[in-house]
Amino acid sequence: MTALQTTPTLPAGRYGFAHAARMEWIKLRSLRSTLWALVATVAGMLVIGIVTMANTHAPSPDKVATFDPVDNVLAGIALGQLVVGVLGVLMVTGEYSSGGIRSTLAAIPDRPLLLAAKAGVFGTVTLILGEVVAFATFFAGRLALSDGVPVPGLGDPGVLRAVVLWGAYLAMVGLLGIALGAVVRHTAAAVGALVGLLYVVPGVLSGLTGVTVAKYFPTMIAGNSLAVSKPVADVLSPWVGFGVLCVYVLAALGAGGWLLTRRDA
Repeated sequence: MTALQTTPTLPAGRYGFAHAARMEWIKLRSLRSTLWALVATVAGMLVIGIVTMANTHAPSPDKVATFDPVDNVLAGIALGQLVVGVLGVLMVTGEYSSGGIRSTLAAIPDRPLLLAAKAGVFGTVTLILGEVVAFATFFAGRLALSDGVPVPGLGDPGVLRAVVLWGAYLAMVGLLGIALGAVVRHTAAAVGALVGLLYVVPGVLSGLTGVTVAKYFPTMIAGNSLAVSKPVADVLSPWVGFGVLCVYVLAALGAGGWLLTRRDA
């Protein structure tokens, strides 16, 4: 009998970000529910954007200067951020609820590295998805505009920036979902926190104090700072809003990584 000799490609205990990311990518693409949810998100955002543009009316003469159809074409973010955020939560909490996190940590004991791999894979997928659907919705929405409505172009001031940041926002919400999942570790509680952060709290604050505090919440930043081609009064400027979102994402992922290292699986 001839002994079968194998050469391990990865010595025990020797792994890096690429290995962890590849493992997370395999897990992500093997979940059909995730792929179908992303496809449904793209379709829903396209339909919302096109319908909103088809119902956009020409501005009155006194509102021509502030009229911004770009904000309307990107209205589908209200749906997209919820689906992508929940999927981000499930990237972490799904493993805790199934018990699969023990196997994952046995393969990748470095917990901050594992969280970075999850964030890197999901962030890349949602960034590509966000940019594709942002540009597709923009061009499809232009075709749905009725006569008399100014048609925006990518060469117009602020339009290309609005479309690009709108697509990037989708990825940032996905990363916030991963961070919330790592911090809370329970699906229902983490999704509840996500909904409160994106919809409930800024909605309540808007009713009580206007945009004074609410302008610092992600949904308000997306709707009034990122996805507009013309400045909106009393809110964050586009790049300041984007910088604030980056700080939120980094702080949330940092908290998630810190807690992962201090709690049992």
